[in-house]
Amino acid sequence: MTSTLQEGILVGCGNPLLDISASVPMDFLKKYEMNEDDAILAEERHMPIYRELVDGFQAEFLAGGSVQNSLRIAQWILGQPKVAVFFGCVGEDEYADILMEKARSAGLDVHYQIKKDVPTGTCAVLITGTHRSLCANLAAANNFTIDHLDQPHNKTLVENALYYYISGFFLTVNPPSIMQVAATALAKQRPFLMNLSAPFISQFYMAPLLAVMPYVDIIFGNEAEAHAFATAQGWPTEDLREIGKRLVALDKLNPARPRIAILTQGCDPVLLIQRDSVEEFPVTRLAVHEIVDTNGAGDAFVGGFLSQFVQGKSLDVCIRCGNYAAGHIIKNPGCTYTGEPQFVE
Repeated sequence: MTSTLQEGILVGCGNPLLDISASVPMDFLKKYEMNEDDAILAEERHMPIYRELVDGFQAEFLAGGSVQNSLRIAQWILGQPKVAVFFGCVGEDEYADILMEKARSAGLDVHYQIKKDVPTGTCAVLITGTHRSLCANLAAANNFTIDHLDQPHNKTLVENALYYYISGFFLTVNPPSIMQVAATALAKQRPFLMNLSAPFISQFYMAPLLAVMPYVDIIFGNEAEAHAFATAQGWPTEDLREIGKRLVALDKLNPARPRIAILTQGCDPVLLIQRDSVEEFPVTRLAVHEIVDTNGAGDAFVGGFLSQFVQGKSLDVCIRCGNYAAGHIIKNPGCTYTGEPQFVE
C-alpha cells in the first residue's frame, strides 16, 4: 500500500474490449490469415472467429482493451481505488456489464460512453504456445465521441488529472479526443504518455500519430512497433537505439520536458532512451513452463510503470515495476493478476 494519492490523478482513454481468449492450433491462425503475435483490426473475413472460439475451444472471457488493462494493473499495484479514471465506449449488453464489473473490482473509476444500438467490442486472443495473436472487433468502442469528454463531470475529471495516458489504438477511433486531452496536458504542464500500440498504427495511421507526437512526453513501444514506425518514416536504420533516439528528437511542443522513449523487446532488456543517453534494464527470463500466455504483457508493463510514475518515483523504479508487472501477468491468463503485488523498489 502506497501513501494516499489524490483520486483521479491519472486519466486514460482507450477501447474497452472483452477478450475472448483460447489456445488454438496453428491451422486456426492460417484459416483466418493471421500470424503469431499479430495485433490487427477485424475485417469481414474475421467475424466468425469470435463465435468459433466460444463454440469450439475452451474460451475464457477476460477484461481487455490496452489502456483499460494498463490502468487495472496500476490500480492493483497502488492498492488504492479510483486513482485512475478511464474513458471509452461500450454497448448496453452483458459484455459491457462484465467489463464494468472487472474494472470496478480492480478499483478503476470507469466512465463509459454507452451506445445502445452497437455491441460492446471484443478481441479474439489466439494463444499458440508462448505467442498471442489479437484480432479486435471494436464495435461500440469505435463510436467514442468527443462530446463525452465535454460533459461537465467528465471535463472536470480530465482537467483535474495530473497524468494522461492514451494508446495508439485510440487513433483509429477518435483523434480529436486525443488532441483535446493532449492540449489540456500541455496547457497545464502535465505529462502526456502514449503508446505506439501495434505496427499497423504506424503503417496506416501515421498522420494522426504525427499530429499528436509533439505533445507526447513519454512514448512506449515494443521492438516490432518501433521498427514499423521507422519503416513508415523511411528512417535508414534497424538499430532500436537509433530509432529510439530519433523518436525522442521528433518535434516537441514543451521543450522544458524533453521526450523520453521506453522500448521493450520481450525477454531482452528494456531501453530507456533520453536525449543524450540510452540505458538498459534487464528482464528476468521465465522458464517456458512458467509462461501461461504473453497477452497483456505490454499493457502490464505500462501499468506497472504508471503505478510508480504517478507517485513521482524515478524512471528506473518505474521501469523495474513495469518489468515486475509484465512478468507477473505472463504467468496468468490474459491481463489478469493473482494475490497481492510483491513489487519492492
